[in-house]
Amino acid sequence: MRAFCAIRPSLDLSSLSRGPFPVTRTQVHFSEKLFFCKAKFVDSEVDGSCLRVVPPTLIAAEKEEAKAVLTLFLKKQGLSNAVAARIINKSDLFIDHLLSRLHSVHKSRYLVGRELTTLEIRDALIPYLDSLLEEHGRILADVVENFPDPPVKDKPVTQVSPPDSARDSKKLKAVSRVSETGPAGKLRPQVVYLMELGMDLEKIKLITRRFPSFAYYSLEGKIKPVVEFLLELGVPKSDIPIILGKRPQLCGISLSGNLIPTMTFLENLGVDKKRWAKVIYRFPALLTYSRQKFKTTVDFLYEMGLSSENVGKILTRCPTIISYSVEDKLRPTAKYFRSLGADVALLLLRCPQTFGLSIEANLKPVTDFFLDKGYTVEEVGIMISRYGALYTFSLVDNLMPKWDFFLTMDYSESELVKFPQYFGYSLEERIKPRFAVVKESGVKLLLNQVLSLSSRDFEKALEKKMKKQLTDQV
Repeated sequence: MRAFCAIRPSLDLSSLSRGPFPVTRTQVHFSEKLFFCKAKFVDSEVDGSCLRVVPPTLIAAEKEEAKAVLTLFLKKQGLSNAVAARIINKSDLFIDHLLSRLHSVHKSRYLVGRELTTLEIRDALIPYLDSLLEEHGRILADVVENFPDPPVKDKPVTQVSPPDSARDSKKLKAVSRVSETGPAGKLRPQVVYLMELGMDLEKIKLITRRFPSFAYYSLEGKIKPVVEFLLELGVPKSDIPIILGKRPQLCGISLSGNLIPTMTFLENLGVDKKRWAKVIYRFPALLTYSRQKFKTTVDFLYEMGLSSENVGKILTRCPTIISYSVEDKLRPTAKYFRSLGADVALLLLRCPQTFGLSIEANLKPVTDFFLDKGYTVEEVGIMISRYGALYTFSLVDNLMPKWDFFLTMDYSESELVKFPQYFGYSLEERIKPRFAVVKESGVKLLLNQVLSLSSRDFEKALEKKMKKQLTDQV
């Protein structure tokens, strides 16, 4: 865990979930109108129906993260370690409020069972704390300690240092910094360097608005070493702007103390070292998770019956699987597919991204679609085992129109159980043109022959079938 100390100083993610726990909202009510116009809970912004059951150990871990962020914030305002610790110990309700805020900001992530990294938690909470400091100034510490009630009027107020202009306009100054030019009319070296990589100035500003610290990373000490390291791994230069756009925090992580040890750890779990360029491009946030989180996911994959070799293949092809909660996402999805009779290990290997889909919003509607067409649960299980990507397609834009056309093709519906890959081919560019040729020839091929063969092999199979038909007629 030493390699992650720069990222997760306070959080031990040893097995984030052990059971259901309802996320409760901290209700914010104030008797004074002026109080907490910005700090009120975002009830008006979030539909209560989005709340989901979150494991208690994840709640506990997030509380520790929130406490760490708040402690650091208070210390930056001039409070001592002892005073900051005292305020934190008396601020349970405010910490709960920060978690509620966090859950609302990242609502979509929680709905699909994805856990947040420390950096994402900080990015969500610090701007909010900045806004509270701007609103309440010197009495912020008392506001936090007495939340959700106003501070006691006769009680001595714990003073924090007044907000300075740099803190009040942190984002604006950061964005302004990347646009500033020197006496010679040139932009800062790090900005010029990023633009030479193919990142335009507006993109750099956008990243800076989202992550202000990016504007202060030095070229030689932070940005350039990470970029050169990525290039050495085989990442194309054209992919660098995309990777940094997804995860600018990578430039703030130590190469020798964090990134490289994390990669070595993942290689020992089976990640193909020759494919790091693609892995990082697909999911740069992978390098910001804790080793315990990796271990928790890998242990689950072993539990599902996958070999160490296949676990490595999954991590290499679908690194985003690390971001899914085992108890809140992976295990329930595995249970659902088992209820259909599907081979879960095979499905994980062939199409791990299926386990990132919502059971209620994505999986059940597809299952119901096929059941409504007359297929049995067993047949649906066979289809998903044979073609894992089946559940990743849009019901309206893909499955329905292809089903409607299939009914015109004069095939038995059992053909789709044998060859569910039918739904993976383009209706306009493959299915319709190929079937038109077959229909015109007057012969009939198996559905998989019509679609899966190359153009040359398709012509050969068609010619062979036509000759056989002529011979049979003679």
